[in-house]
Amino acid sequence: MDAAMVPAPPPQPLPMLPGSQTIGAKPVVFGSQIFSGRFASQGFSGFNPDYQVASGDRITLRMWGALNYEAVQVVDAQGNIFVPNAGPIQVRGVRNDELNQRVDEQVKRTFKANVGVYATLESAQPVKVFVTGYVRAPGLYGGLSSDSVLGFLDRAGGIDPDRGSYLNVEVLRGGKPRAVLNLYQFLLEGKLERLQFHDGDTVVVRPRQYAVTVQGEAQNTYLFELSAPDVPAAELVHLAQPKPTATHVSVVRNTGVELKSEYYPLSQLGSVMVHNGDLVTFTADKYPTTLLVRIEGAQLGERALVMPNGARLKDLVARLNPSPEADLAGIQLYRKSVQDRQKRSLDLSLRNLETAALTARSATAEEAALRKQEADLMMSFVAKAQQVQPLGQVVLTSKEQADQMLLEDGDVVVVPEKQNTVLLSGEVLFPNALVFKPGASVADYVAMAGGYTQSADTSKEIVLHPNGTVAEPGSSPQPGDEIMILPKIDSKNIEVTRGITQILYQIAIAAKVAFGL
Repeated sequence: MDAAMVPAPPPQPLPMLPGSQTIGAKPVVFGSQIFSGRFASQGFSGFNPDYQVASGDRITLRMWGALNYEAVQVVDAQGNIFVPNAGPIQVRGVRNDELNQRVDEQVKRTFKANVGVYATLESAQPVKVFVTGYVRAPGLYGGLSSDSVLGFLDRAGGIDPDRGSYLNVEVLRGGKPRAVLNLYQFLLEGKLERLQFHDGDTVVVRPRQYAVTVQGEAQNTYLFELSAPDVPAAELVHLAQPKPTATHVSVVRNTGVELKSEYYPLSQLGSVMVHNGDLVTFTADKYPTTLLVRIEGAQLGERALVMPNGARLKDLVARLNPSPEADLAGIQLYRKSVQDRQKRSLDLSLRNLETAALTARSATAEEAALRKQEADLMMSFVAKAQQVQPLGQVVLTSKEQADQMLLEDGDVVVVPEKQNTVLLSGEVLFPNALVFKPGASVADYVAMAGGYTQSADTSKEIVLHPNGTVAEPGSSPQPGDEIMILPKIDSKNIEVTRGITQILYQIAIAAKVAFGL
């Protein structure tokens, strides 16, 4: 089979990106992403002005005027093509962009006038090239003499990422060096020396000598090969491309049996050297000086306020421009860190409940069947409860304490409007917002909503104030309050009953949802 017609291997899946590495995974080698079959499947057959004609190349020759002739000539072993009435013309070694001129000059030595000549390279010569050294599949591979070294390396499976060098790829001809290629120049700058391969050429990937691993706040978090055992840190910065957020560099050095750590600001890397085997981490040491707080609700002014670090809630309230209907006494504060803690606490309670439901013992077969049904119900409850997202509300117990509350970046402050309703939800026949009635009790509002459902637990009634506090038992709801009637828990397992009750309270307080089985 013609070497040019050897089918290329199909493209392979792209290597794992550095951002997708798991803890303990080997670092991705910079450059390994280019050898996935994309170069092997595409030969270079375009016009290369620097290409030198070689024996076996096919040249299209056209002549017109006093002599009409058209043919495809193959450059013979002596490097000639044969033109009728003009004889052999030496073209081997002629540059591609000079081929037409060379043939025209030789033909017109015989035909002084009235003959036009056009000669062009039809295709490059099929060749077979040895690929060896630290590649995944050393062997003899077919291609075209105009193909790039990347195509032959790709056909050999690419450079071995654990051992091979991307900085020292050597091309040999007759056992002598023809070129030494640095693939980092191609990856970073798009520069790749154009080579013309001959039959029997050898591509040798030399062993990797030095390397440094980069991680953290950098756009290129890879294992980088170094050209020397010690290089300036600025050279590594050029390779890693730190993100705009990066401020410092941590360098962990393996020196014999000792492990040393060094730490430098990015602006002070002028004299720092990076050594073979170092682990370099770009970090972002930020010292916040301002806070961004979002305002929602009855606010007429800006919806986002920038506050100095250390500002308190009273400082924010002083900058508000509330609407006439605003209720500043019921101001609400929501915080991402509180939301995360509430979610972790809820997940822990759900895991404990799941354990209690699945490890309960049974004395009889009938009890075991009942336990299984109950466990299935608990697992369904756990699955639903895991979808609940807490609100992250900070409970503001009193105005004095609220005024002294330190703000955090990303806080959300809600200025509610004055309400004349009480919201009723949970185990009642018609959950709704009811008009506030001075002096009315929880039972009065439940009666106005049609009464309790059959699954309601009349002892589990929660009254939440807008600021997140829970009203004392027996107190009358106030305008803007929310009444939640929790469901009755029917289980023979006291531990399970206690766990579900705790979770229902957590969900009611953290997410303001009356959650049922």
